[in-house]
Amino acid sequence: MAGSAVQEVKDLSFDREVLQSAEPVLVDFWATWCGPCRALAPVVDQVATQYHGKLKVMKMDVDSNQATPMRYGIRGIPALLLFKGGQVVDQIVGYVPKETIDKSIQKVIS
Repeated sequence: MAGSAVQEVKDLSFDREVLQSAEPVLVDFWATWCGPCRALAPVVDQVATQYHGKLKVMKMDVDSNQATPMRYGIRGIPALLLFKGGQVVDQIVGYVPKETIDKSIQKVIS
């Protein structure tokens, strides 16, 4: 499901991969049965390619990883959480155009 520039993250590796990351991280919370999640996947892949080296992009399947989505209050998917320095700096819920995601990312990488 994830493109080559997008990595899968799980509950067990979340703290190390996301919270302790030196660069900002965009995490896409999704599920295989979620239509809007599948529609957003190519957009997330584009973002990962475009910001490679400046931003880490990861996906988390909410069905096989339930602790992290619960920890961050994920109630609707797709949900994109943007982390910087181990903190959530922005959150986007639902299918949105790439421009919306770009605006959010620009705030943390510029």
